[in-house]
Amino acid sequence: MNHSFDVTGNNLYNKIMIIREKTNPIITAADVIPSRDDLEVFGVFNAGAIAVGKRTFLLLRVAEKVKIEDPSKAAIAKFDDGTGKIEKVFFDKNDPDVDCSDPRTVKTKTGGNFISSMGHLRGAWSDNGVDFIVDKEPLLTPGTGPEMYGIEDPRVSSVGGEYVITYAAVSDDGIATAMAVSHDLKRAQRKGLIFLPNNKNVALFPEKINGLYWALHRPFNKVRTKESIWIAASADLIHWGQFKKIASPGPGAWDILKIGPGAPPIRTEKGWLEIYHGVDKDERYSLGVMLLDSDDPAKVIGRSKEPFLFAEEPYETDGLVKNIVFTCGAVKRETGKIDIYYGASDETTCLASINEKELLAYVS
Repeated sequence: MNHSFDVTGNNLYNKIMIIREKTNPIITAADVIPSRDDLEVFGVFNAGAIAVGKRTFLLLRVAEKVKIEDPSKAAIAKFDDGTGKIEKVFFDKNDPDVDCSDPRTVKTKTGGNFISSMGHLRGAWSDNGVDFIVDKEPLLTPGTGPEMYGIEDPRVSSVGGEYVITYAAVSDDGIATAMAVSHDLKRAQRKGLIFLPNNKNVALFPEKINGLYWALHRPFNKVRTKESIWIAASADLIHWGQFKKIASPGPGAWDILKIGPGAPPIRTEKGWLEIYHGVDKDERYSLGVMLLDSDDPAKVIGRSKEPFLFAEEPYETDGLVKNIVFTCGAVKRETGKIDIYYGASDETTCLASINEKELLAYVS
């Protein structure tokens, strides 16, 4: 397969045992009931993941779009603060002002750009980590203001005796990060925005370090700067400070364009293991790994030169958005196996597994 990066000569990559689940994709749009009769599910991906006793819980990003009978029309859904309801806005594809060439957006020359889907967050449960039953109802749906165009890309951590959910909130003001908490993953209470626009990919460390909570995050803007991984600290999970950039794109070709946090960090005997995503010059998304110091998580002590997981299978290379593997959640099992739940091509949810020791050996 033609990649912008070359791993064929990397002996360590050729020996690494990353095992894709044979039944991939493990969750598709067909497994999810639409939240409304006038919407249809077309993507379920980028799930947060956590072990709950002997079960596995996924918090899925469910992407829905407006059902359209007239093929000459396009539509978006948005939460209207005035009516307090989700409203539909239609566009004429034959209008020269309207560009629908990218299935993810509706672009207009005079009215701005709009996301063609609206995301909500929904739970799924499994007894074996592979076969999931998706909840019939969403755990969180879009709300007012910062969430008017949807919520997406959740991460789930067990912190201080409760489940803490971070997720991207999309509005006319950009993409911010909000937080919610839950005691049972059946109901959740919003806590509001914790990182202002534009900032996303917030992954919480599962425990306090030196008396503080810590989070990885990825700020971005329209200036042509390479998007990097930052870290922040908080005493209460709401108010954040001590902002510091800890890793930038490159030096490998596979992550030269931008990088961002993936799953919440995993504690190991060698440090905090962070699975992150990198993007190459052709906008291919792959997964690599870095190691952060146990006592000083702002210190990167190791980083992979090449990705350990990149788009190879048809469901990763030929979906809605080609050549994307993207994770928001991984679960470390008692056996030392790490199950990585990832979105493929912005369309489906998949699973790949690797031994912790092998992944640590991949960090240089």
